[in-house]
Amino acid sequence: MFVRTYAGAITGIDAVTVTVEVNVAGGGLGLFLVGLPDNAVRESEQRIRSAFENSGLRMTAKKIVVNLAPADLRKEGSAFDLPIAAGILAATQQMSSEMLAESMLLGELSLDGSVKAVKGILPMVVRAREEGLKRVLLPADNAAEGAVVDGIEIIPVNTLAEAAGYLNGDIAIEPAQTSLDDDDVGNQGRYAEDFADVRGQAHVKRALEIAAAGGHNVIMIGAPGSGKTMLARRLPTIMPPMSAAEALECTKIHSVAGKLGKRSGLMSRRPFRAPHHLTSQVALIGGGQSPQPGEVSLAHNGILFLDELPEFGRNVLEVLRQPLEDRKITVSRARYSVEYPANFTLVAAMNPCPCGYYNHPTRECSCPAGAVHRYMSRISGPLLDRIDLHIEVTPVPIAEMASERGEETSAEVRERVMRAREVQRRRFEGTGIHTNAMMSPKMLREYCPLDGRTRALLEKAMERLNLSARAYDRIIKVARTIADLEGAENIGAAHISEAITYRTLDRESWGR
Repeated sequence: MFVRTYAGAITGIDAVTVTVEVNVAGGGLGLFLVGLPDNAVRESEQRIRSAFENSGLRMTAKKIVVNLAPADLRKEGSAFDLPIAAGILAATQQMSSEMLAESMLLGELSLDGSVKAVKGILPMVVRAREEGLKRVLLPADNAAEGAVVDGIEIIPVNTLAEAAGYLNGDIAIEPAQTSLDDDDVGNQGRYAEDFADVRGQAHVKRALEIAAAGGHNVIMIGAPGSGKTMLARRLPTIMPPMSAAEALECTKIHSVAGKLGKRSGLMSRRPFRAPHHLTSQVALIGGGQSPQPGEVSLAHNGILFLDELPEFGRNVLEVLRQPLEDRKITVSRARYSVEYPANFTLVAAMNPCPCGYYNHPTRECSCPAGAVHRYMSRISGPLLDRIDLHIEVTPVPIAEMASERGEETSAEVRERVMRAREVQRRRFEGTGIHTNAMMSPKMLREYCPLDGRTRALLEKAMERLNLSARAYDRIIKVARTIADLEGAENIGAAHISEAITYRTLDRESWGR
C-alpha cells in the first residue's frame, strides 16, 4: 500500500516541504530509505523499530521503501522519525491515512516511543501554512514555539501511540494556542539591568543613546573597571521593543540554531550576543559542515558585543566587514549556499593599551614606546571606519560613585529613542530601510543636506583627522540621528560638531 505525508527541511533560516512517500510491497524484506538522507535520517530505522515495539505497534515483515522528495535535497536531522513512522503505520493499515495528506509531522522518536523536541520548528510550521496544510503534529516541548504561527492547527504529541491515536480519530488533542501581538511582545521584554545602575559616565550614556536611536555601531575604549561591559549590557534596555515581525524573525534564527529552550515561544527581548575572543570565523559568521547561523545572525535585530576587541584574531574581525555593510551574510560551500540575515548593532570594548592605563587620569601607563599604536593597529582601518561612534570611557571618581543622586532610568532614555525611531520610520517608510545607519549614499543626499557653514566644518575635520570617505558618510548619519533626537528637521553645525567628537578615537589620532 502507498501512503504520502509531509515533513520539513531547513535551508538557511527558511524551510522547504519534504514529501514522505511510504510504499509497502510483498517482495523482499527490510526498510529502505531513499532521497538523499544523512546518517541521522538513516539511523531512524532502529529508533522506529524500537518505538513500535515499546508502543505496542507492529512492524511489518514486508519490504518498506521510504522516499523523501525532492530527492536532490539533502535531508538532515532526526525530525523525519515521526512522519516516517506514521507513514508506515498507515501503509500497513494500522491507522487511517485520511488525515496524513493534509498534515505535516515533525519529531524525533525515542526508543520507548516518546516524541522528543527538534530544532527548526518555527520555519517549518510557517512553511506548512504556506503550503495550505491544515495541521502540524509536533513534540509537546515544541508546541509553544510552533503555536506563534496563526492560521494552522498545532497538535502537540508526547508519544508515537498518541500521534497514531489522534490521526486515527481515536483520541482528541486540543490545538496549542498563543497570540502574536506587538503589544504582548513589547510588554514581555523586561530587563533586570537599568541605566540608572551606572553612576556618572554621562558622555558615554549620551553616545549609547545615539547608537540606540540610529542603529549605529559603537566602540568603547578605556581602562579596566571603567564600566565598558556594564554599559554595553544595558544598551538593549534603551532600544525600542521588538515588533511582532522582528520577534518572529529572531525566533526563526534561534530555532534553526537550536538555541531556543524547551517550551519556549516567541522571543520578547532583543538578542545580546557576547562571543569569547577565541571564537572562530565559522562560529562568528556561520556555516560549517551542516550550515548553522553564526553569532552575527544570532544577534540579528539586537546587539553583537565584542569585549577585548584586539584579542580577537585579525582574520576573525575582518569577516565582519561585509555583514556590517550589507546587513546579511552569504555562506557558500561546495555542497550548499545559504543566506542569513545579520542586521545587528556592533558594540565593541577594549583597553587603550596592553597594560590598560594609557590616558588614565591617576595611573601611569607602563607600556614601552610605540606599544599603544601597535596595540591599536590590531584593529584594521577599514573595520574601524565601519564603527560610527568612538567613545573614551574614563573611570568614575569615588565621590561620584558614592553619590546618592538619582541617575536617569532606561525607561526615560528609551522614550527619547523611540521618538527618534518613529521619525525615521516615517522618513523611510516603504524603502526597506529602518534606521539612519542603514541609509545609502543616495539617501544621504536626499535626507541629509548640509548648508555651506556645516559642510565647511565637516571638511575641515576630515582633513585634520585624516578620515576616509566612509567615515565622512558615517559622521553625517550620526549627525542626522542627533538632529532626530532633538526634533530638528535639518542637520546643523552643532549636530555635525557632536558627531565629529565621536571620531576622536580613530586609529590615526590615538596613541601617538
